[in-house]
Amino acid sequence: MKNKIVAGFIMMAFMASCLQESKPLPIIGKKEIVDGDTIYHKIPGFEFTNQDSLPISNQSLSSYIYVADFFFISCPSICPKVKKQMLRIYDKYKGHDMVKLVSHSIDPKRDTPEKLKQYSANLGVDNEQWIFLTGNKDEIMEIADDYFVIAYEDPDAPGGFDHSGKILLIDTKGHIRSFAEGTDPEDVDRLLKDIDVLLREYEN
Repeated sequence: MKNKIVAGFIMMAFMASCLQESKPLPIIGKKEIVDGDTIYHKIPGFEFTNQDSLPISNQSLSSYIYVADFFFISCPSICPKVKKQMLRIYDKYKGHDMVKLVSHSIDPKRDTPEKLKQYSANLGVDNEQWIFLTGNKDEIMEIADDYFVIAYEDPDAPGGFDHSGKILLIDTKGHIRSFAEGTDPEDVDRLLKDIDVLLREYEN
């Protein structure tokens, strides 16, 4: 009898886990009702320059889900930790035709396309899948707000910028579907599961 009860709990736990994994991810951010339609928060249109000096827009990413972060090359604080976690994500989905990674530099004055190209080469990543972006500083800082990321110049902060280390999951419509603190490997473990959940949403 005891064995049956234990087996029953194990089965219930397994079923609960399956139900949780099959539940769609939420759309993060405020929503509005306009003429009876629900309008969800989304990343607005943008166009920046990648590590190959080519323009990349939100439309360039509209066929993919992507994982985004904000950083700068000379960052002496959290960026190396966040990039280590981004590399984990890259390694898991390397070659996946539905997943891209997008890193926005918040220091465009120093992080030129050439510098970003060298930086990505040092990481050893494929720039078709992991894109590094630079551009107009004000536009980058403004769009960071739309990602709910703190990013601004601060002469008293390490490296001259105060910024958060969030890693965000964006769907093909520009909606934020999940995020993790990039300095917390366990939180990134959860994000990896959420990426799988979102991929299943598109597979279905």
